[in-house]
Amino acid sequence: MPTDPSLDGKEIIVGITGGIACYKVAEVVSILVQSGANVQVLMTSAAKKFISPLTFSSLSGNAVYDTQWSFVEGHDPQHIRIAKKADVMLIAPCTMHMLAKLAFGLTDDAVSLVASAIDRTTTPVLLAPAMNATMLSQPATQRNLATLATDTFTILESEEGWQACKTIGQGRMPEPKSLISAIKAVI
Repeated sequence: MPTDPSLDGKEIIVGITGGIACYKVAEVVSILVQSGANVQVLMTSAAKKFISPLTFSSLSGNAVYDTQWSFVEGHDPQHIRIAKKADVMLIAPCTMHMLAKLAFGLTDDAVSLVASAIDRTTTPVLLAPAMNATMLSQPATQRNLATLATDTFTILESEEGWQACKTIGQGRMPEPKSLISAIKAVI
C-alpha cells in the first residue's frame, strides 16, 4: 500500500481498552503504518487479555506503552512526551469503563493517562465506543458520552449489528475503514 499524503508523517496514538473489538484495531494500526504514519500503541491491562502487545509492536514498529509505571524510552514523563508529539489520538475500542474514567478524570492506566495529557484544543481525541447495546443505553453511559462531548472529545457513532453477546443491536465499534476515515477527517 502506498503512503497516503493525509497520513504520511503523522504521529498517531492508538489507545486500546478491554473489549472483544480489539482484534479490529490490528487492521487499523496496519493501515496507518502502511500509509506512512508513526503509530504509538497504548494498551490497558484488560486489552492485553484479548490481544497481545506483541501484535501491535510488530505492526507499528514501536514498543507498546501498557503501564504508567515503566518507561519504554528514557526516564522522562513518558505520557507527556507521547501526548505532546501526537497529531491525533484514537481510543478504540472505548469501553463503558474507559468512558467513565475519562469523564471523571481518572488516570490509572496508560491510555487514560496519555489522553489526559493531550491538549484537545490542538490535538483531537477520538473515542470509538464499543459495548453491548444495553450497556450503551445505560443512563450512566449516556451521561458520560454527553460529558465527554462537552469536554471536546470526538465521539464516533457506534454501529448496529451482531455483538459478541449473541444479540443484534447498537454498540459495535466502527469498522477499521470507518476509523481511518474519522482520523483523516480530523487531521
